[in-house]
Amino acid sequence: MSEEVEEIWRPNAGPQSWLISCPVFEVFYGGARGGGKTAGMLGEWLQHSQRWGRDASGLVVRRERTQLVEMVEESKRLYYRLGATFHEAEKYWRMGNGARLRFAYLETDGDAESYQGHQYTRVYCEELGNFPRKDPVMKLMATLRSSRGVEVGFRATGNPGGPGHLWVKQRYIDPWPAGMKVLTERYEDPFGGGVVERERVFIPALLKDNPHLPAEYVANLQMQGSQAVVRAWLHGDWSVVEGAFFEEWETRRHVIEPLELPKEWVRYRAADWGSAKPFAVYWMAVSDGSLEEIPRGALVVYREWYGVAVDTTGQVKPDVGVKLTAEEVADGIRLREAGERVEFGVLDPAAFANHGGPSIAERMAARGVQFHRADNTRVGARGAMSGWDQVRARLKGDEDGQSMIHFFSTCVHAIRTLPAMQHDMMRPEDMDTDGEDHCADAIRYGCLARPWIRAVAPKAGERPALMGRTQMSIRDVIAAHAKARREME
Repeated sequence: MSEEVEEIWRPNAGPQSWLISCPVFEVFYGGARGGGKTAGMLGEWLQHSQRWGRDASGLVVRRERTQLVEMVEESKRLYYRLGATFHEAEKYWRMGNGARLRFAYLETDGDAESYQGHQYTRVYCEELGNFPRKDPVMKLMATLRSSRGVEVGFRATGNPGGPGHLWVKQRYIDPWPAGMKVLTERYEDPFGGGVVERERVFIPALLKDNPHLPAEYVANLQMQGSQAVVRAWLHGDWSVVEGAFFEEWETRRHVIEPLELPKEWVRYRAADWGSAKPFAVYWMAVSDGSLEEIPRGALVVYREWYGVAVDTTGQVKPDVGVKLTAEEVADGIRLREAGERVEFGVLDPAAFANHGGPSIAERMAARGVQFHRADNTRVGARGAMSGWDQVRARLKGDEDGQSMIHFFSTCVHAIRTLPAMQHDMMRPEDMDTDGEDHCADAIRYGCLARPWIRAVAPKAGERPALMGRTQMSIRDVIAAHAKARREME
C-alpha cells in the first residue's frame, strides 16, 4: 500500500497558479485586498527553492519591520511542516535542501545601499505601494544574479493606494490595465554583449480569486469608508486611490479641454521650487463669469511647467528633478509668458531663504521674473484660509455643484498626481509629504493667493447680503504677502 503524502500547500486556480508558473523576470501580483498575495509569494518561494535547492537564495522586504511580522508568522505555519529551520535572530529560513530565504525591511530609501554586493535568485517585495519611490526597489533588482544558472526573478505584491501608488501604477498597470500582457524592455550591453531583454508582467489578484476568505471579510471591507475606497479594496480599481487626500477629485468635473480664455481675465502664476526634486509652475486665470461653463470666481489652471526627469524611453521618473538653476527656470517662465499679461506670482517661501548669497527668488528677479512669498499655510485654525481647505473647497465647488477650479487637459502632471495624494498617517489633516506633492503645493499657493468661500444659504431672518463668494483683490493679495514678508524678516 502506498504511503499517504500530506499536501502542505496548493495554489488557488487562476492568478495564484499563474504566479507560480510564470517565467517572466519581473512580476507584479496585485489588486484587491484578500486576493491571496502573501500566500502566493510564500508558495512561489517553495516552488523556486524545491527546483534549485542550495543554489536558491531569496530576500523578502517590506517598508517597515512591523509589517513583516504577519508574513513571518504565516511562513512558520507553512515551512515548519516541511522541516525547514527558522533563525530568529537573523530572520531567515534554511530549507531542508539548503535553500535560504531572508526577511528584511527598508525603512528608508538609503537602506537599499546595504545590499550592494549581495546575490539573490529571488527578491520579493510585499506591498510595493508603501515605497514612495521606485529607486530602492530598482537597487534590490540589481542583486538578482546567479553564477550557477539559476533563473532569477523579482516578485512584488500591492494594492491601489499608498505613497507609491503613482509609480507602481505607471510601471505595471498603465501599460495594460487588464494585466497578463508581457512587456519587454531592451538594454544595450555596455561590454559588447549585444542587447539584453528584461520582461515584466502584471497579474491581477482579485478577492473573488481567493475561495478561502469568509463572507464576513468582504462585509468588513464594504464597511470601511467611501465607495471609491471600496472599489479599490474589493475590485482592485487603480483609477481610484485608497486613502486619497482629495476624494473630491473627479476628472470629468475638473479637467477641461484647452480653450481661448478672455484677455480681460486676471492671470497669475504659482510655483513650488525644486532642483533635485521637481519644480512646479502653474498659470491660473480668474473667471469673471463671461464664459457660461465656468462660474464667476472659478480658477482655470491653463498652463503647467513641471521639472521632472524622464528615462531613456520617455517615461516619467516620479519625484526626480531636472536640476535646472534658478536662472534657467526664470528664463523658461519668461519664454512661456511672452505676449501675455501676468499680474503677479507667488512662490514657495523656502525659495526666499538666503544661505550666504542671493536667494532663489532674488536670482529669478534678476532675470525679470518677480515673485511674492506664497502663503504656506497647510492646516490650522484659519478656517477657509488654510491651504488644503482652499483647494478642497474649490474642488467641491459652489452651491450649484459647479467646480471652482478647472485644469486644462495639458496639465498632465497635476492630473496625474493630485488624485493620488495621501493623508499623513501621523497628522491626518495634512498631506503625506513622502508622496509626489510638488504640483499640489503649487496649486495650494495659487488657491491661497485667490481665496474663495463657498456660499451658504441664509438662515431664516438673515440678510441675503451675507451670501456670496468672497474674493480678495489683487492689490489686497500683494499687500498681504508684502506684510507677511516684512514680519518674517
